[in-house]
Amino acid sequence: MGLASDLDYSHASANPAHRFVRWAAGTRPGGWVFGHTLRHLDDVVVRLTRGRHSAPSLLAGLAVLDLTTTGRTSGLRRTSHLIATPYDGTLALLGTNFGQASTPAWALNLEADPRAEVTYRGVTREVTARAATPSETDEVFALASGFYPGYLSYRQRVGGSRRIRVFVLEAAER
Repeated sequence: MGLASDLDYSHASANPAHRFVRWAAGTRPGGWVFGHTLRHLDDVVVRLTRGRHSAPSLLAGLAVLDLTTTGRTSGLRRTSHLIATPYDGTLALLGTNFGQASTPAWALNLEADPRAEVTYRGVTREVTARAATPSETDEVFALASGFYPGYLSYRQRVGGSRRIRVFVLEAAER
């Protein structure tokens, strides 16, 4: 039993509207729009649905978990809503930031302190993140592009301008 099954985390198949949103979010303009608005839209959706849904779950049919890290400079707990990739019984996270030029803060926080918490549908687990190996990174991108083709677009768009961090989450030792 691994983290993905422990949290019952998986992505549902997409209906035509979900497929359109997944495609649109992978384009350069869509990535920019979602990169700059999704966090705020997500907060509204979560509040209005009392935590039952997130913006990506409603708009794109994607499962969203909360990752809580420790801020690398502030030391404060920071929570991000992320789409994880089920990988080898556990979960992996891709720091694509919608193909934008900057690395997401949560990824930099995990590099500074790999201890974190993930929460999905009210179930919280302590995890330790580790950087994926190059071959794991390729595997995770291949798996992720199966449910969200935008990941390949982001990877191509970012190219050599920055390294996209990929993390494999492992259950923390108790």
